[in-house]
Amino acid sequence: MIWAAFVVAVGLPIALAAASPQLAFRDPLYIAAGFGGIVALALMLVQPILIGGYLPGPQAPRARRAHRWIGAVLVIAVLIHVGGLWIANPQDVVDALLLVSPTPFSVWGVIAMVTVFATALLAALRRRLRLQPRTWRIVHLSLAAVIVVGTAVHATLIEGTMETISKAALCMLVLAAAATVTADVLVWRRQAASR
Repeated sequence: MIWAAFVVAVGLPIALAAASPQLAFRDPLYIAAGFGGIVALALMLVQPILIGGYLPGPQAPRARRAHRWIGAVLVIAVLIHVGGLWIANPQDVVDALLLVSPTPFSVWGVIAMVTVFATALLAALRRRLRLQPRTWRIVHLSLAAVIVVGTAVHATLIEGTMETISKAALCMLVLAAAATVTADVLVWRRQAASR
């Protein structure tokens, strides 16, 4: 039952976007870029649920490994999203990156994108930087909060191929899952410190 609800939460918004009549008026590159963003949003629900151990199945070591791999796929999805938009309309992307775009969703998208890349870079260099587990947790949770909020606002402000209600529900689930994992990590840390 839990897995079924999870698959619906992730899959339904993607399926509804794939059935959008707006796709008929867009070229394949723009569609691929859009779906890169949609998949990235869906993966942001997978990440906290997986690392929090809320799904039956993988134990902690396997879940952490999957979390890393899905993080890499998330970076690829963001690259497809931004790269496709860059090729389709370079001036819009330049304006967004320079934070001069007239569309408010662009700023939130850039904030989320930069934070995704910063998180991936820190994760890749974590051993080399010799980050202590406690420090890494604080940094990672802080960056994840920026990514989740930035992405949710970015997606909510865009009127595109995603169906409005399912998009809003997915954004709320992403925010709720991230907040739950953050709260759980803080509780675990307090309990560990009191032992």
